[in-house]
Amino acid sequence: MKFLGYFRSSSAYRCRIAFNLKGLDYDFESVHLKHGRQKEPGFAAINPQRLVPALITDDGLELSQSLAIIEWLDETYSQVPLLPADKDLRAQVRAFAQVIACEIHPLQNLRVLQYLRGDLGLGDDAVNAWLRRWLGEGLQACEDILQKRGGDSRFCFGEEPGLADICLVPQVFSAERFKVDISGLERVNAIYENCAALEAFAAAHPAKQPDFEP
Repeated sequence: MKFLGYFRSSSAYRCRIAFNLKGLDYDFESVHLKHGRQKEPGFAAINPQRLVPALITDDGLELSQSLAIIEWLDETYSQVPLLPADKDLRAQVRAFAQVIACEIHPLQNLRVLQYLRGDLGLGDDAVNAWLRRWLGEGLQACEDILQKRGGDSRFCFGEEPGLADICLVPQVFSAERFKVDISGLERVNAIYENCAALEAFAAAHPAKQPDFEP
């Protein structure tokens, strides 16, 4: 398998965690977003949306969108399932993952921030206010969902990490990166710490990637 991503991409971060949890090897190709590599014809031919990540399987199948890639991995490699067997719980996990992947993360994307700063001419204070609003409000919703579930499980939906945790950890990392105060989110922070203690999550951290730049 060839995995095309970028160290700072939250979506690529999710996939790296999934690979690690399942113990899967892959060939990595860095697509440097700030250098515009995602816009080059070679990458656009793989993913016309011009976004990372992308996966090319051993059979030549080309996949994009992190949740689709992760679910393909889960259905193809049965070891360490990332989704619950129970259909009702599985739907709840998918809903939580989509809160992050569909509602929070897109509003912090590089192309969105570039548009705010460039086309709209917003300064740092306004952009930071944007990030605080949408990342803070979104992660508060995640906290509320986890609190509604009750209990004190080590991970979002039980005692083993899965798709929900795979999505949560990169989003918390982004909140830290953009200096969004989420110190009051008790469950979110506890689960983040439990995940960070696992090698599969620690090894996926942006700072440990071959294309990392300070």
